[in-house]
Amino acid sequence: MAGESSFDIVSKLDRQETDNALNQAAKEVANRFDFRNVDAGIRWSGEAIEIQANSEERALAVLDVFKEKLIKRGLSLKILDAGDPKASGKIYKIGVNLKEGISQENAKKIGKIIREEGPKGIKAQIQGDELRVSSKKRDDLQVVIALLKGKDDLDVALQFVNYR
Repeated sequence: MAGESSFDIVSKLDRQETDNALNQAAKEVANRFDFRNVDAGIRWSGEAIEIQANSEERALAVLDVFKEKLIKRGLSLKILDAGDPKASGKIYKIGVNLKEGISQENAKKIGKIIREEGPKGIKAQIQGDELRVSSKKRDDLQVVIALLKGKDDLDVALQFVNYR
């Protein structure tokens, strides 16, 4: 592989930034006037996040506050997999799972985009939950990164690492 440059496409979660966004959202929910006396809250529940409030609308409003905090911290909303509000007694709860890693289906979709729309001579290999992209020309790799950053229809947050 002498003379080949490569990079990896991954979908990793920045736990610290996610935690900071969650703590900021919890603080805002605790202090905001429109969330008083509605049992509104947001917290970690194992690897997922749990949002609760006394009405569906309030629970969704807490989710919006959390999304706002994620955006301010530079995190993609594509990491969120939020369920619908479910009634649990008098409380409505929303379970929010965090997506990490690139599924086989998404990896194949990304590989197809690279083959069809990227420069010739680019190779993309699926390696577990990430993708290795390699080429003889470094400029072609830059073109692929720009191409994938411009794709909004991918339902996974991408990072580009190990550029060599």
